[in-house]
Amino acid sequence: MIAQHHIVSGAHFATTDRWGGVSAAPYDSLNLGGAVGDPPQAVHTNRARAAHALGLEPGRVVWMNQVHGREVAVVQAPWGEDPVPSVDGLVTSRPGLALAVLTADCVPVLLADPEAGVVGAAHAGRPGLVAGVVPATVATMLEQGARADRLVARIGPSVCGSCYEVPAAMREEVVAAAPDSGATTSWGTPAVDVAAGVARQLTDAGVTSVERSGVCTRESGDFYSYRRDRVTGRFAGYVWLGGV
Repeated sequence: MIAQHHIVSGAHFATTDRWGGVSAAPYDSLNLGGAVGDPPQAVHTNRARAAHALGLEPGRVVWMNQVHGREVAVVQAPWGEDPVPSVDGLVTSRPGLALAVLTADCVPVLLADPEAGVVGAAHAGRPGLVAGVVPATVATMLEQGARADRLVARIGPSVCGSCYEVPAAMREEVVAAAPDSGATTSWGTPAVDVAAGVARQLTDAGVTSVERSGVCTRESGDFYSYRRDRVTGRFAGYVWLGGV
C-alpha cells in the first residue's frame, strides 16, 4: 500500500503503490484517482485507507484537479465545500496538512523546507514540464519563506526515458524548454525523460538536494501506468509537515 515513506527533519515524503485497496480491475486495487472511471465510493475508501496507513486524517489531505498546466495554489486548510481548483502545484505552511499529487507515468514532485516550515507538491507531465510547473512551485514556496538551498526534493516513480516514445519534433520542443529531457527508447526511437528534465529545472532553481526514484511505472507492475494500460488507476505522492 505504501511504497515509500521517508521523514527529513519533520517533513514527510510518501508514495503509494497500487495494492491494498478495494477497486476492481482495471483499477485494481488502490486507485486514488477520482476522474478515471472508478466508482467514487471505491476511491473514497482507498483514499481513507492510504491516509490512515500514513497516520493522516483523510480530511486533512488536499487534492488537486490536475490539468497539465503551471498554476500553483497556496492552501492553509482543506478545501471543504469549496471546489477543488484546477492547478498542478500546491504549497502550504500548515503543519499536518498533507498535499497530494496523482500520477500514472507523469512525474510527482514533492518538496520541503523543514526549517521554514513550507512544503510543496507538483504534477509534472510532459506539458507541465514545458510549461514550468516545477519552477513555479519552487517560486511560490520562496514567496512563503522557503529558501532554495534548503529545499529537499523527491522525484517519485514515473515513466523512464527508455520507455517514453515521442515524435522527434516533440522531443526537440521539450528539450528546448527543458534541457536534459532528451532521450532515446530502448528500441532506438526518440523519447523524453521528464524526470531528468524536472531534476534539471530544480537544480537551475537552486535546489541542491534532489533525489530521484529508480522506478519506471511502465516497467513496474506495482504502479499504475497510463502508457502501458491506458484504462487504469492513479497512485499518489504525499508531502506534509509533522512530528518525527
